[in-house]
Amino acid sequence: MTRPDPVPPPPGGVLWTLAGDVRGLLMLPAALTMQVAHPAVGAGVDDHSVFRTDPWGRGERSLRSLQLWVYGGEAAAEEGRRLRKLHRTIQGTDTRGRHYHALSPEYYAWVHATGFPVYQHAARYLVRPLTDAQERQLYAEWLRVGRILGIHDRDMPQTIEEFWPYYRKVLADELEATAVVQELTAVDRPVPPPDRGPLVLRLLLRVLWPVLLPPLARFRRFVTVGLMPPDAREAIGLEWTDEQERRLRRFGRLVRAVVPVLPERLRYLPLAREARSAVRSARPR
Repeated sequence: MTRPDPVPPPPGGVLWTLAGDVRGLLMLPAALTMQVAHPAVGAGVDDHSVFRTDPWGRGERSLRSLQLWVYGGEAAAEEGRRLRKLHRTIQGTDTRGRHYHALSPEYYAWVHATGFPVYQHAARYLVRPLTDAQERQLYAEWLRVGRILGIHDRDMPQTIEEFWPYYRKVLADELEATAVVQELTAVDRPVPPPDRGPLVLRLLLRVLWPVLLPPLARFRRFVTVGLMPPDAREAIGLEWTDEQERRLRRFGRLVRAVVPVLPERLRYLPLAREARSAVRSARPR
């Protein structure tokens, strides 16, 4: 008997709201950095990813994949299968001398798990603090996404009470400032200008890139470290000052004031807009 495909989180849920909002773009670097702070995951990215040679393409593909998990409907499960197939050959040895495979449950589950604490923490600054009920709902929805990715229930804590001890144990036993973490939080790393979009825009960015890159790199580090949960930040060894915290709070107030009044085409990412429109069209008039 064929097992039915797992289904994405429901429309109107917590994740449905967070994942497609443009503010989610500010949260993703923190989750990615927590992922690669695990030596096995960091080694896999270091050895096999194209994030150095094609950072914009890599980011675009990752963002579309994440959007499909939540808003893709029947395409969500197919995307999960595509990702598992893509990761089957990714293996090697990490900096602690351990063999890793990208689909090893311990490592694959951690990559997925990072999204929950980052959403929970960053929402306090950029959206609003989640209530206890919303946190529980978010975690339940994140488990549903995990099933789409092929993560078995036995490999992920099934309740929020079980999640936090698991999370703290990974922080204490595994996380460190891997080489990839250092690259992702560097402000002097060479990054090519975007190679997508209209030709005129690409040519303009190519000319202005030496001027634009330094402040963009500083901003990226600022939101990466600031929107990372403090205990993860401490486990990795990323510095964060009181003055930076005050700046992040001011930035969060600005974001909370501006984003909710944006038109939908600017506030939501494309797949989220399409899904929201489809749900509205399906409602009885």
